[in-house]
Amino acid sequence: MSRKILHVDCDCFYAAVEMRDNPALREVPLAIGGGADERGVIATCNYPARAYGIHSAMPTARALRLCPHLTLLRGDFDRYREASRQIQAIFHELTPLVEPLSLDEAFLDVTAVTRFSGSATWMARWIKQECRQRVGITVSVGAAQSKFLAKIASDWEKPDGLTVIAPSQVAEFLHELPVTKLHGVGPATAKRLRAMDIVTCDDLRQLPLERLVQEFGKFGKRLFELSRGIDDRPVRTERERKSVSVETTFVSDLPDLAHCHDQLAELCERLEARLAHHGHPSIAGTFVKVRFDDFSLTTLDTRGGTPTLATFYALAEQAWARRKRPLRLLGVGVRLVSDDARRQLDLPL
Repeated sequence: MSRKILHVDCDCFYAAVEMRDNPALREVPLAIGGGADERGVIATCNYPARAYGIHSAMPTARALRLCPHLTLLRGDFDRYREASRQIQAIFHELTPLVEPLSLDEAFLDVTAVTRFSGSATWMARWIKQECRQRVGITVSVGAAQSKFLAKIASDWEKPDGLTVIAPSQVAEFLHELPVTKLHGVGPATAKRLRAMDIVTCDDLRQLPLERLVQEFGKFGKRLFELSRGIDDRPVRTERERKSVSVETTFVSDLPDLAHCHDQLAELCERLEARLAHHGHPSIAGTFVKVRFDDFSLTTLDTRGGTPTLATFYALAEQAWARRKRPLRLLGVGVRLVSDDARRQLDLPL
């Protein structure tokens, strides 16, 4: 039996909750994020704001230059979490196989659901209707035989979209699909693919597996599979945490590495508190994250090691040496031992 996977994504979720609770905000450019005087960034924005070119992760100062009359709100995450809980409850009325990705999106495996005559399309329509009526939030839904296709489909007709990719339509859908839509293809990989005259999935399918592996390593095999619609990842009801980290964006840039030491000490204390909250999980490595004043970003990590001030300072020193510019953001974190690796360690000799 072909799998039936839904990907449900709330439209501009944080902004949608604010507009639901204050209808006067519906027609004005609205964004949720930190203040420009605090080097804040936009978490999300509504569609009137997007018409000005504003988008998530944009510095708030730039957003205000694009739209001086932008309504900027700090955000109320208690309300957002409550709305998310209500939406997740609707998902669980349909199937127990729900994999939350964040507060505002999730995968659902509805293969075995018999309601609505087993139609994924009708299930998607029901979810959209219930989320709108019960929670006051509009969602977009994609339905397909795999997670990666369902996620692409949910974004196809946003906002308030519903796109279904039937098994018989997969080959046609992928034919002209840009490779930039494939999971894991970021700007650097897209640039390398363009240099190889690969723009669409059809272009990608012309290359043999061996060539892709030669060019991209293990990810080459993933590209080979996705360009053919192959994605066997199951919907997991419990997501594995891969890292724990903390970071700070500074009101004023740190001029040089010497000014990082006190900030690193505070970040280490916060990281230790977060690790304690997660029950002191097994650590596979440590890393630092640095964003410079020109917005360039670098991350440096090492296998093993302990999350101490000395460890992070040594990593920060190497990361700063890559650009030697003032620092806008500094973060520290740890990579966690994977569940598979932990199971291997627990096997008897």
